[in-house]
Amino acid sequence: MTVQSEATAQGIILTDDAANKVKGLLEQEGRDDLRLRVAVQPGGCSGLRYQLFFDERELDGDVVADFGGVEVVTDRMSAPYLMGATIDFVDTIEKQGFTIDNPNATGSCACGDSFN
Repeated sequence: MTVQSEATAQGIILTDDAANKVKGLLEQEGRDDLRLRVAVQPGGCSGLRYQLFFDERELDGDVVADFGGVEVVTDRMSAPYLMGATIDFVDTIEKQGFTIDNPNATGSCACGDSFN
């Protein structure tokens, strides 16, 4: 895992693999106005769940970090839950998708979709 940035304003780290995957997905969308929004919402077995999606909106209090041309946006309510979290992309025979390694999570559910 290679990390593009050692520190960001909101504390999220996006690996090179994740940044490259996001770039590829954005190219497929054919839009240059989208950014990767990372949020924490109530829900899931453990109380909180991650949301990653493309968004063109600019919300009051958003924190933005750039990783080699990929903008990652976090709303001000989610940012404290994501301090120090590393977002990676894995593509193996066992698993494909984005993963989040969050040092703030004290536990997670068996399915891995939510945390507390």
